[in-house]
Amino acid sequence: MTDATLPPADALRIARAFLPPRWYGNRYHYYYSRAKLRSDPLYPGVVEALRGSRAAVLDLGCGIGLLAHALRAAGVEVAYRGVDNDAPKIAQARQAAARAGLRDVAFEVIDLADAMPAHSGSVTVLDVLQFVPPEAQDAILDAAIARIADDGILVIRTGLDDGSTRARTTRRIDAFSRVMGWMNTGPKRYPDADALRARFEAAGLRSTFTPLYGNTPFNNWRIVAAR
Repeated sequence: MTDATLPPADALRIARAFLPPRWYGNRYHYYYSRAKLRSDPLYPGVVEALRGSRAAVLDLGCGIGLLAHALRAAGVEVAYRGVDNDAPKIAQARQAAARAGLRDVAFEVIDLADAMPAHSGSVTVLDVLQFVPPEAQDAILDAAIARIADDGILVIRTGLDDGSTRARTTRRIDAFSRVMGWMNTGPKRYPDADALRARFEAAGLRSTFTPLYGNTPFNNWRIVAAR
């Protein structure tokens, strides 16, 4: 069920790993992670897609590393490596993973515009594509596809440019979030579904597109591709 969210108990347990070490510390990531895990079907949808593979996961644009926690909460024990260009988020990801006792998990500061880490396995690209320029978007897609092993899976969550009311709402909210400072960049280009399918076919990947709206107004889709 791609509309499912994490059970409240799991969301709370994961969020507690992001509490500050002292009572007077900043609790932003605690409240953010708890709210996101309880309202957004992203992580159950990604876990569902990855569950059938034992390939190591490379999470491009991992943020504070919530996917690693969601995988372990669901009993998925594949090796996980998260990369992001935001050093404070990576520091928070490392701290929370250590506090939660996550095993076989690593985080690195890497700017995907400059370098793409070596990898062979599964790749996730979650809520990243629409926020990078078109040329960088294409480069990330090509690099991700090249890193999918025979038993690996590519999982993408992105808004799509399909002309729907949801698509227009997504663009407005993403742009507003940038103006308000909630995000460090605004939307650049929302992918076209037919163009993505053609790219995957040319690379020998079969793909499926599934709405991943949940209780949000966004035009979010889960895209799963495999050889």
